[in-house]
Amino acid sequence: MLLIYTPVTTNRINYIFKLMLGNILGIAYRVTNRYDEWLTYEGPRFCYDTEYEGDELFVGQAPLLLNTGTRKIHIEPVMFEGIKAFFPVASARSVFPFDPFAASFYLVSRYEEYSPLLRDVHGRYPATESLAMRYGFLQKPVVNIWAARIGNFLQQRYPDLKIQKRHFNLIPTIDIDSAFAIRNKGFVRVLGGLLKSLYGHDRENVRQRIQVLLGKEKDPFDSFDFQLKIQQKYNFRPIYFILIGDYGSYDKNIPYLNKPFCDIIKHLADYADVGIHPSYASNDEPELLKTEVQRLSGILNREIHGSRQHFLRLEVPATYHNLLRLDIYNDYTMGYASQPGFRASICDPFPFYDLDMEIETPLVIHPFMIMDGTLVDYLRLSPDKGFKYIRQLIDEVKAVEGTFMCLWHNESLGGQGRWAGWPEVYEKMIQYGLGIYLGE
Repeated sequence: MLLIYTPVTTNRINYIFKLMLGNILGIAYRVTNRYDEWLTYEGPRFCYDTEYEGDELFVGQAPLLLNTGTRKIHIEPVMFEGIKAFFPVASARSVFPFDPFAASFYLVSRYEEYSPLLRDVHGRYPATESLAMRYGFLQKPVVNIWAARIGNFLQQRYPDLKIQKRHFNLIPTIDIDSAFAIRNKGFVRVLGGLLKSLYGHDRENVRQRIQVLLGKEKDPFDSFDFQLKIQQKYNFRPIYFILIGDYGSYDKNIPYLNKPFCDIIKHLADYADVGIHPSYASNDEPELLKTEVQRLSGILNREIHGSRQHFLRLEVPATYHNLLRLDIYNDYTMGYASQPGFRASICDPFPFYDLDMEIETPLVIHPFMIMDGTLVDYLRLSPDKGFKYIRQLIDEVKAVEGTFMCLWHNESLGGQGRWAGWPEVYEKMIQYGLGIYLGE
């Protein structure tokens, strides 16, 4: 048992110790504020304080974990093993030149997102505003890296201290924004799409629409057979998020009572986990979320406990409060639309810490590292260059034996138009993650 001395314990300290020492490192530990108890303890121990003059392991403490609420914080960078860190500590006796617990808490709590100065056109916190991008570590899971370094320091001093063996995990997730591009959209939308192609003199699109409607060609978004084939071939379980809101400017799925659409949802739930994809509109009108969850629950005849926001419209903490009110305890929105990487600087699921209430909540946040649309629509990468980018991120996650989560769409896995070549990237990503990729 590892014993940690700190003069004052707070909810923030308990939370970040549990995440880094308990969840990531798997260390059995206890915290005490009784210095005499800690001093006479004969097992592994370390001190977490602002100052310490003894010979035991010492991690210098910054003020953040002793505070409450949010306020503007002056961030001062410090280099540690080639990566910019922050919250430097004055004591030269500290094994870190900064406070890794405070820095990690700042990142995973999304402290910087509580009072953002800028938002994009969809009301999202932009990657360009993030500390991780400005400091150059957006593509590094620094919380995992720092936790591993803490574990190294402890094992060097206490070789018998048990630290859990971790294993890399790959979890593909797929958003169903629109199950079909042409079929099952109702007479008005089908006719409107056909007329738009005619007026635009897009003969190929007119031909395709007619062939799909006649049943002679497959709908370009209908990639579900391919998805199941890949899943069975490589034996993994994906997670699906279904958009089931009413039609709107940014919500264009099939009507939720459409039988072929319902059949697809039920079919997906036979071999994968299924969660709600809250509509764009629901982020502005939270009462819509309850209706959409009830719709999906009714189709599947089961409770819904997983969610990812459509357009990644995440507003911290309001979005999480809305989910908790509906007993949704797993959210998969933590990632940026415009940049790949680690939005919360971690590649493990972690509990949402509510800075308004200063408590750890039962909502678990599952961060993703990369999205198909980021590579194609924002970075303008070819399939070959996109795969290289994916490989680099998988390597970062494998280095800390974390969880690599990715976001795809049934549209991109259909492989048509701008998505030509991307279904092959998806399969190569699975192969590379499983260690069986045979390419260059």
